[in-house]
Amino acid sequence: MSATAVETRVERLNAASLARVVEPDVDLPGGIGPGKVLPDELLWPTAGIEPGMLDEQQAVRFSRLALAAITTGGLELESVLMAGFGLQLARADDYRDPRITYLLHELGEETRHSRLFARMLSQLDEPAPNPMGNRVFEVVAHQVIDQVIHRPALLYTMVLAGEEIPDLLQKRAADHPDTDPFVRDVNRYHRQEEARHLAFARMMLPEVWADSNQIDRTLVRFLAPTFIREMYENLIHAGVFAAVGLPGMATWRKAREHPGRVATRMEATRPVLDALVTAGALDRQHLPRPWRALCGIAPDGTPEPLPTER
Repeated sequence: MSATAVETRVERLNAASLARVVEPDVDLPGGIGPGKVLPDELLWPTAGIEPGMLDEQQAVRFSRLALAAITTGGLELESVLMAGFGLQLARADDYRDPRITYLLHELGEETRHSRLFARMLSQLDEPAPNPMGNRVFEVVAHQVIDQVIHRPALLYTMVLAGEEIPDLLQKRAADHPDTDPFVRDVNRYHRQEEARHLAFARMMLPEVWADSNQIDRTLVRFLAPTFIREMYENLIHAGVFAAVGLPGMATWRKAREHPGRVATRMEATRPVLDALVTAGALDRQHLPRPWRALCGIAPDGTPEPLPTER
């Protein structure tokens, strides 16, 4: 796609962002009700919970703690993405560029989302502490965040992953009649605006890839799948299992290989892989092993059946 064509499409996104500005504190009043916020049949396979592991009281608490953990992860990720976009704005050569205008729109939308998520988080149970939050883990996490913020090719790869994974989870929650009504409304609102963010990231990826250096490309090709996998696995971390009386780390490690959890990971990350192939960052016939493992892709580049379909 030519630079002019990209600018034309970005201008359309700018117009769409102006067409309907949602102020969540005004347009999404109310809050979360008592009891389960996500139904067992929706949450448990993704979390890696089997029937019989939790009684009804534990199941209620697990749903609220799981949503609190997912919401916290969303806030953390959006903060990283906003930091990366802010650095791009600080380094911009031409503030008349429609891409810059859209980044400003996206920052505004992300801050509104984050305020809504913070409000929702305050209505849930106290988030369970993540046992992985030790000093070594924090040092590694900070180094990864630093790379994401400063390397546009990696940033937009993580933007896609950070939007596609929640989008799938939120679509399922929004479509399920037993999801808490306020949570359902939040998910629908968030997905509407994130659709534009995904479109922008897909448009920008070929440009930032063309400008990337060998280190950037190596990070995207070989390390980004690990970053994405751990981001996904820690949306419902070991502390959530421990808080309802299960062996925390042991249950979490086993849950990582649960067919429902693996299937969700593969389904959510395959669009990220597709975008990288379209951008010329990856060759579908010669995919790096980490990407094949993350997305469930056979050596010939074709998608393998999801674990739940086998």
